[in-house]
Order: sequence, then C-alpha cells, then structure tokens
Amino acid sequence: MYPLISHVDSDTSLPDSTDVVIIGGGIIGVCTAFFLAERGVSVVLVEKSGIAHEQSSRNWGWVRTMGRDVAEVPLAIASLKLWDGWASKLRHETGFTRSGILYACESAAELAAKVSWLDQAKPLGIEARLLDTVQIQARLQAKVPASWTGALFTESDGRAEPDIATAAIAEGARARGAKLFVRCAARSVETTAGKVSSVVTELGEIKCTSVVLAAGAWSSLFCGNLGIRLPQLRVLGSVMRTGPLPGGPECAVATEKVSFRKRADGGYTVALRNANVAALVPDSFRYLPDFLPMVRAHHHEYRLRVTRQSWQELNTPKRWSNAQASPFETQRLYDPKPVDAYLDKALSMLAEQFPIFAQARIEQRWAGLIDVTPDIVPVMDQVQSLPGFYLATGFHGLHVVGGLV
Repeated sequence: MYPLISHVDSDTSLPDSTDVVIIGGGIIGVCTAFFLAERGVSVVLVEKSGIAHEQSSRNWGWVRTMGRDVAEVPLAIASLKLWDGWASKLRHETGFTRSGILYACESAAELAAKVSWLDQAKPLGIEARLLDTVQIQARLQAKVPASWTGALFTESDGRAEPDIATAAIAEGARARGAKLFVRCAARSVETTAGKVSSVVTELGEIKCTSVVLAAGAWSSLFCGNLGIRLPQLRVLGSVMRTGPLPGGPECAVATEKVSFRKRADGGYTVALRNANVAALVPDSFRYLPDFLPMVRAHHHEYRLRVTRQSWQELNTPKRWSNAQASPFETQRLYDPKPVDAYLDKALSMLAEQFPIFAQARIEQRWAGLIDVTPDIVPVMDQVQSLPGFYLATGFHGLHVVGGLV
C-alpha cells in the first residue's frame, strides 16, 4: 500500500439522518463534502477503508487543463483556479505549485494531433501554446532529445501532492460541519416511493434525501446491486518515486513513452506512458459492446492480461442483501502490485533523454486501479431511474473536481 497517506481520523457516532450521504473518501468524495458543507448542507461521508487510500493517493499529482477532452475543459479551468486558494482556505499545505506541464512530440503526427486539440480548446479559454525545440530547451534548462519535434505547453498548469491534498480537503470539510466515517462501508441504498430515503452501512442506517456515489473503481459494482447498469472497467497503472534529484526540470513532462513531475521533496514521480494493464474480468465481456469503440481507438494504451484481479472479480458477488456483509467489507482496498518491468523501462528511457535521471535512486513503487468509462469522460449526473441518487465517477485518473491526474 502507498505509505505516505496523511491520516484522517473517523468521527465516532453515526448520525440517524443527514441531507446528503457521500459514498467514497477519495478526492471526488471529499471535495463534494467540502463544497456542500460550505453551503450549509448537512453531509455524511462514508468510506470502506481510509481517506485517499486508493487512486486518490496513487495518481501522478498533475493539476492540469491541457489535454483534457474538450467537453471537460471549462470544468478543468474552474478546478485549476481552486488550487490557488486551497492552502489558505484549508490552513494546510497541498503541495500545489503552478510549475507548468509540457507534452513533448516525437513525430509530425503527434504534433498535428496537439495542434488539432489546441484549435478546439483555445476558444474555451485554455492557456496552452506550442513550443519549438529551442523554446523547449530554454524552458527545461536541458538539452532536448533529438527525436523531439515540438511540444504543447501550459505554464499555468501545475502539480500537487496527492498524499496530503485529499486529506487536507477532508479535514476542511469536517471543519465546515461534514461528518467523516472510515472503515464504514455502504452496503446499499433504500428507497421510499421510488426515491432515495437512506443509505445502509455496516455500522447502521442513515436517513437522507440524496446520495452521491464517488466510489471510483468500485462504482459499477455498487450500482449493479441497485439494478443500475454503469459500464465501467478498471485499469492498473504503475508509478514510482525517486529520492531528491537536484538540477532536474521544474515543470512536469510527458512524451508518448514516459512521464515525470517534480515532487515537493525534490524527487520525481515517474511512470511509463500507455502501459496500463486491463485485466480480463467478467465485466470486460459484459460491457464489450460499450467499450469496443474505445478499444479500437486507444488499443495501444492498454495491455490485456489475465491477472489476480481476473480471478478475484470472477468470485465477487454481484448481488447481496443489506443484512449481509457486502463485497466492500470482504475486500476493503484495491492495493495491486506495480509492474516492475514497466517502471524499469520508464527509468531507462528517461535516463537516455535526460542524463541526470541516471543518478536517480528509486525510493518506492506502487500501483492503483483507475476507473474508466467507454468514452473516457467522467459521469457526473443524477440517475434518472432513482431520484436523489447521483454519480461522480469514471475519472480515468483525470480527477477534474480535484484537478489531479
């Protein structure tokens, strides 16, 4: 498990009722709790393990507007503005800095794709711009690899520290009146007259009028028990961090092969690009018609494998009653092992492009399961068949509300 997560204590007495129950203690859930509580709404957040114990502490830590799906750009811009004020509002550091993000291109086709995206996003207020190789070298203060043909760069994008940011926002929500309960799995939702009326948890029932499901990679399973079809799959991403490495680039960089960003401790978070493992599970076949267009368009980004996850999901119940332990209690945490071969390859490639990384000392490796939708765009809406039940999931590592990827 990723060990640098800031600890968030649980409240002790589960209330009988509230306005809104939020299911899931990742950055989407805690941000929802924060802004509802700030508006005077009564909120209870329940989390089966701990705050940010899964993908919200394991992501790259990029805070970006650049490269988003065009439909997400306005929300991403609004999200980025929040980060400037988080530290003072929360009275806690988040590690946020506008260090800039650079997408390097190594072919004419890549550069053309970036130009096409910029043409669509520019009218929406995006601040990205194209750089030539001379400008890239000036920005990175390092020799540019000969294969680079240009780059897309956004100076106002930045980075934050996922392991502390989510916890800080959670405590900020609590300071505004939200109640947070960890080791408290939600089993299901009860209805009255066809509308949400309560959430049943392992610690008791909470009456409410609205529920926000922000359960990340667990969302489809929870919805299935309610008879709601949510096409969603999980992909595994592997990441590592280095010890402090003085003299390296300040801005975050990604090519089609590798990515890195500087950390607050002076080290770097590093990952191999387009090396996500998609385990073959029952839902792979159940949702195949939904995902087939995405697979055809992005097949180079995913590696289909039979893994331990394949067997776990084969044996996971799809339906359960409120009176019995749910799958969220029998397995509280997705804590997969990273693919070391991918990380070794990433460091080798990075050292070839930037010789300073040949001195890097690897401090830690980890992996996380990312929730993916068929169009790789998040779902944020009310479920029409169940009034009062809202979804906030499918962020594909693109945590738009919190701005982290």
